[in-house]
Amino acid sequence: KYSFVPLAFGTLKAAFYAMLISVPLAIMAAIYTAQFMTTRMRRVVKPGIEIMEALPTVILGFIAGLWLAPLVEHNLAGVFLLLIAIPGFILGFGYLWQTRVPASLRHRFPEGWESILLIPVVVLCSWFIFSVVGPLFEHWFFSGSMSTWLREGLHIPYEQRNAVIVGLAMGFAIIPTIFSIAEDALFAVPKHLIQGSLALGATSWQTLSRVVLLTASPGIFSAVMIGFGRAIGETMIVLMASGSTPITSLNPFEGMRPLSVNIATEMPESAEHSTHF
Repeated sequence: KYSFVPLAFGTLKAAFYAMLISVPLAIMAAIYTAQFMTTRMRRVVKPGIEIMEALPTVILGFIAGLWLAPLVEHNLAGVFLLLIAIPGFILGFGYLWQTRVPASLRHRFPEGWESILLIPVVVLCSWFIFSVVGPLFEHWFFSGSMSTWLREGLHIPYEQRNAVIVGLAMGFAIIPTIFSIAEDALFAVPKHLIQGSLALGATSWQTLSRVVLLTASPGIFSAVMIGFGRAIGETMIVLMASGSTPITSLNPFEGMRPLSVNIATEMPESAEHSTHF
């Protein structure tokens, strides 16, 4: 009854899915912001992402539990299609921009402002997948509902508040922390190392992968560890979005109960000096 295993497993499960979503996005965003973005845009983007950290986690958990969880359940196929479609649309747009758009038009946009062009691409792609392709995909392949098909067709339990919802919400909360520290570490790489690499004939990508990342790796590692520590200790998001189910299951569509949630919910009702306490 008082086993520690479901609580430890739930803590690691929640942190794993949060880091799975936040680490790639935060580090890649930090790389682009520090090394490729123009100074003018960086002065707007970096504070804008850092101010996301001021959002109260209780509000993020409330939104995740009451709005995001039903939305994902009713558009589960669209969520998975977005993971494939958005990178594909971005790569396709980049290819067309480099090969099909006249050079006279491309040169009107200064180097480092490419991300502005991708904003409408990502927005239109997301709307198209969620509004058109996702519902059709679920109707054709999953009898109208992918979550119901998982429950009845594959006998895989699906709870509305699960590890995927926790990962999305808590990952969103961790991104500013990892981004800010990693971006500072990347931006602090001495300019003479970058200029020397470029002067010797290396491309910008070779300079990034073989000079910048190696030099900034201690700072990036610190950013990931601090983000992981916050994911381990987060309470309100997982309390509202995890279902608070004390089970040991690898299924990402089932909930969990992390240790922090158990302390928050059961500490007030436990008798002092008891086994429960």
